[in-house]
Amino acid sequence: MKRFLPLTAGLAIALTACAGSGSSEPPVTIPAGDLVVKAVSGLRFDATEYGPIPAGDIDISYVNEDSMRHTLIVAKEDTKIGTFKLVVASKGDADSGTIALDAGTYTLICDVPGHNNMRASLTVE
Repeated sequence: MKRFLPLTAGLAIALTACAGSGSSEPPVTIPAGDLVVKAVSGLRFDATEYGPIPAGDIDISYVNEDSMRHTLIVAKEDTKIGTFKLVVASKGDADSGTIALDAGTYTLICDVPGHNNMRASLTVE
């Protein structure tokens, strides 16, 4: 899994963290072509459905726009797919990784205890 890798070909998404000194974190760089999923306030993702995206190796970037820790796993019929897991601990954090998926419908899940409503569907064609 890639973590905070600055890629010059990537699409930059600038996120600022709450800092007492008024300074901001450097922009987080999201690689171009990644599926971007955001954890937002209210214990939810920024969308309830993602896709359709092409089957094969799928690059997913996970961005934390909330003030608490979140994770992202991919499941098929409530069974986790492999060892893929993205973790964003604090507001402004980002994590990314690649997962191989066949065509079908999957569920994106935050598996932090108490975050049960953080689910979204992912359609892969």
